[in-house]
Amino acid sequence: MSAIIIVLIILVVLVFIALIKTIQVIPQASAAIVERFGRYTRTLNAGLNIVVPFIDSIRNRIDLREQVVPFPPQPVITQDNLVVNIDTVIYYQVTDARAATYEVASYIQAIEQLTVTTLRNIIGGMDLERTLTSREEINAALRGVLDEATGKWGIRVNRVELKAIEPPTSIQDSMEKQMRADRDKRAAILTAEGIRQSQILTAEGEKQSAILRAEGEAKAAALRAEGEAQAIRTVFESIHAGDPDQKLLSYQYLQMLPKIAEGDANKLWIVPSEIGDALKGLSGAFGNFGGMGGGSDAKTPPVMPTPPQPRREQPPID
Repeated sequence: MSAIIIVLIILVVLVFIALIKTIQVIPQASAAIVERFGRYTRTLNAGLNIVVPFIDSIRNRIDLREQVVPFPPQPVITQDNLVVNIDTVIYYQVTDARAATYEVASYIQAIEQLTVTTLRNIIGGMDLERTLTSREEINAALRGVLDEATGKWGIRVNRVELKAIEPPTSIQDSMEKQMRADRDKRAAILTAEGIRQSQILTAEGEKQSAILRAEGEAKAAALRAEGEAQAIRTVFESIHAGDPDQKLLSYQYLQMLPKIAEGDANKLWIVPSEIGDALKGLSGAFGNFGGMGGGSDAKTPPVMPTPPQPRREQPPID
């Protein structure tokens, strides 16, 4: 009785194991390689799959999502015989699980070695300066070679990026000095251009100010001259409108003589010859004024005192 129970238990366990091996659940974005007696049979896709237990076996489970693999720095010699260390990052995706399993032993190692050799060929034809400034060109060339070579392995290389390019320490110091010198040069040039532009603007401002000042002075002088001309015209018109006689002009002439002699700097001035005529005219004017009374009551016209004669000074003898 106990032997039968043991056999039943064994049968149940075998059936359970067979069910487990028969039903295979593959996650999304994954694939599995099925072999029958060591030979490739089919590829299981995502979902529930049925296999023959104890005959079919799962050889490999492959992730079909895009993978990112960073490679350690690799020493590469440039065209000008300088050793630089370059870090690369590969973005790849498995498109054929069967080819990735049977066409190459380890596609990760194969991609790494292919990347290193291709990178050395590309960098070997460039100098250091071009290497540092041509990352896009290097990425495109490297991706083209890798994509073509890994196609038969069921691998698609989506992107290749150079994470870092490290030249030797001595070259880095020289580059830093050169960059510092270039910055100082650009700063000096910009400072000189700023000073030059400032001086130009200042000169233009002074020129514009002088022009405006000169125009203002010219307009002011023109307005003053016009005002003086208008004043002279007004005086002239007033004098002619008043019809002055010779007596009034002589009197005005005598009033102007003291103003001519004013000033400490006047060491010598000349009495005009017309002053005699002016005095005669003025004396006649007063004589006529006295004769206007008439008759015996007329008074003798007052005798005007003779105006002081200006003292003629001799010019200093040097």
